[in-house]
Amino acid sequence: MFVWKTHGIILTIVNTSKRANERNIHWKPKNTAPMSTTALRFETLALHAGQPIDNTLSRGIPVYRTASYLFRNTEHAANLFALKELGNIYTRLMNPTTEVLEARMSELEGGAASVAVASGTAAIFNTIITLAETGDNIVASRNLYGGTYTQFDAILPKLGITVTFVDPEKPEEFEQAINERTRALYIETISNPTLNYAPVSAIADVAHRNGLPLVVDATFTTPFLLRPIEHGADIVINSLTKWIGGHGSAIGGCITDAGRFNWAKGRHPLFTEPDANYHGLRWALDLPEALAPIAFALRVRTVPLRNIGACISPDNSWIFIQGLETLPLRMTKHSENAMTVATHLQKHPKVAWVRYPGLKGDPSYPAAAEDLKNGFGGMVVFGAQGGYDAAIKIIDSIRIFSHVANVGDAKSLILHPASTSHSQLTEEQQRESGLSGDLIRLSIGLEHPLDLIKALDEVLENS
Repeated sequence: MFVWKTHGIILTIVNTSKRANERNIHWKPKNTAPMSTTALRFETLALHAGQPIDNTLSRGIPVYRTASYLFRNTEHAANLFALKELGNIYTRLMNPTTEVLEARMSELEGGAASVAVASGTAAIFNTIITLAETGDNIVASRNLYGGTYTQFDAILPKLGITVTFVDPEKPEEFEQAINERTRALYIETISNPTLNYAPVSAIADVAHRNGLPLVVDATFTTPFLLRPIEHGADIVINSLTKWIGGHGSAIGGCITDAGRFNWAKGRHPLFTEPDANYHGLRWALDLPEALAPIAFALRVRTVPLRNIGACISPDNSWIFIQGLETLPLRMTKHSENAMTVATHLQKHPKVAWVRYPGLKGDPSYPAAAEDLKNGFGGMVVFGAQGGYDAAIKIIDSIRIFSHVANVGDAKSLILHPASTSHSQLTEEQQRESGLSGDLIRLSIGLEHPLDLIKALDEVLENS
């Protein structure tokens, strides 16, 4: 582990290459008796990784509610801003509570450095503008979350960044769409809401063959079900709001840098040409050897986060740390409950179709079963006999399920994406992404599955 502090930045760089359940982690809390080198598994890392014990010897992680940090004198302040001395400046750039969250996410994802931000959407935007500028292109899967699709289809083009949409289940389409201004490929592990599983390794091969990084939104799998870096991803994005937080109580996002992409290969001028945002630094060429692997994470923090300011609050960071501690338990139960519900719906006479990657007849099952060894996640989608009207009636009548625009809560949630989260897409765009008007999205919670089945049966019988 290498810790670097400068200009109000703290980055904890970890070296992890094997699966979390197998790899050796060299870890010891600061200011405590040394911990012997131990092979720590995911469940243990979720509780302990990234937390230094401070001089108070507090077992719990403190919440540092401070906007700024004191300078000892004007020389100290000048040295911090000139990168001559290490220390804290401002919570927009870093915060000791958020540092624990970032270090823990890096360990759990198997990455080198992480940057936490205000939301999952902010994580996506900050990632893209760190990689691309006017005239550049991103190739992305077409079945994305509605907010991401709109960002890519309507907002980024206003900044001169175009996005080409392709079928994520056909890696050859990514290859065909790449041009000389393409800066990255972008996918979701399990798409929202159609639940198609993307072949991460195959798409990563296409990216690397063309000298490009693969960016993966892993929100629907979390690092407990899939660690995309082990399958070739270079940048992993998580909406912390969902299963990582787990209780719908805060909003945040996280960007994890795998720390192994070579930004100096020539396809990323933002990393090889002098950056006016940061003293003319060439991120891929001028960093010290120890920092070169995390050039991407450094640029995210010092350019868009510092200057645009989509920072996460320390209170929200603390909430997400609490969520991480029980993530393995909850994801196991979410997956078990979702499989039970999906299996039941598949046999129901009032159900026209069901999608869940864990069902053996599902189109995504072969690829998902190959990669997802700890479960298939907590999302189920289905269509009721009767189409759009039946879907609306079911959602308006159901018990237990909360009708909200969120997923990943301990409580079960329900939504009609075509008229809500994806309503900004045209009918043609919805069809191309696989979204139909009868689709009902279920985020399966931690209730007893028989109670959820009973609630669904009641409304299905009356649909």
